[in-house]
Amino acid sequence: MSQSSRVSFDVDYLQILDAEGHLRDIDPPDLSPERMKELFRMMVLIREFDRKAVNLQRQGRMGTYAPVEGQEACQVGSAALLKAEDWVFPAFREHGVFMMRDIPMRYLLLYFMGCEEGNRIPEGNNTFPISVPVASQIPIATGCGMALKLQQKSGIVVSYFSDGATSQGDFAEGLNFAAVYQTPNVFICQNNQWAISTPRRKQSISETLAQKAIAYGMPGVQVDGNDLLAVYAASQQAFHRARNGEGPSFLELVTYRRRMHTTADDPKKYQDEAEHERWLQNDPIARFETYLCDQKIIDASFKESIAVEAEALIKAEYEAASQTVAEQSWEDIFKYTYADMPEHLKEQQAELKHYLKK
Repeated sequence: MSQSSRVSFDVDYLQILDAEGHLRDIDPPDLSPERMKELFRMMVLIREFDRKAVNLQRQGRMGTYAPVEGQEACQVGSAALLKAEDWVFPAFREHGVFMMRDIPMRYLLLYFMGCEEGNRIPEGNNTFPISVPVASQIPIATGCGMALKLQQKSGIVVSYFSDGATSQGDFAEGLNFAAVYQTPNVFICQNNQWAISTPRRKQSISETLAQKAIAYGMPGVQVDGNDLLAVYAASQQAFHRARNGEGPSFLELVTYRRRMHTTADDPKKYQDEAEHERWLQNDPIARFETYLCDQKIIDASFKESIAVEAEALIKAEYEAASQTVAEQSWEDIFKYTYADMPEHLKEQQAELKHYLKK
């Protein structure tokens, strides 16, 4: 009878910029100054959009909204490497990913305004709509990866989720199937420390979430999620593996949810104020700004100029979204489930139309 043995393992941790935003003794990814300026611009745009959206909700102009503040580096650093042929399966806090995928922010505004048009993805854009049920998009993303492999099509599949999703069965099933069938999937967990009011320490006793990948037979890397360069470098390696037929990868991006779970939530009831303040000092935008200033790629006026640009763009997108809401019809609720409306929906549409005429 063979004796059982304890298996030991190590999980890599990647950080390129230190907490103040200065370059550590490690080579950064090969990015041109212009590309880094564009990535910084996108981070600022996402932050400005997020704050505007919260204000709109507080003013009663929009429904419940899920803020993304603090996770800009996670989303910009990974989505920067996506190609048009790639597929993306988001959760409900991936506003930055949508913007990086060239989806106008008016669609996000419309979604949270309760307008059906917000679920429409522009033709030819391989990004799935927002998914609210926690982790439900993960096995679907794996299915997409299996389909690409069976059809011998190019492209990879990236799914985004948070730490709470790793406690769901969908997570286990999705990663297990992806590893068994060696699909071109990359699973990106934005560990923002909170699943609504449940802290990370109560989600799992595992020292890291990245190590969960080892049980499924794929690489798992823990990354400083507030370091854009580290996120970019880790994503670059994982995407390369997927594109070359080497199978799936799992990235744990350690970050922090700086605001409420949604605008229906009050984090002051459960968050430790001292811990919250410590995380606020670890701002992904400020860290990348320091690095770019160190490298003399931008100066202080650059951030101010793109903030003004962002304000004008967000205003125009909000006005466009408001116009769409004003023009929407009750019939829109029937239009976006099927390409060809089935008979039972036609009957319901006719019944409602008759009722509204009374």
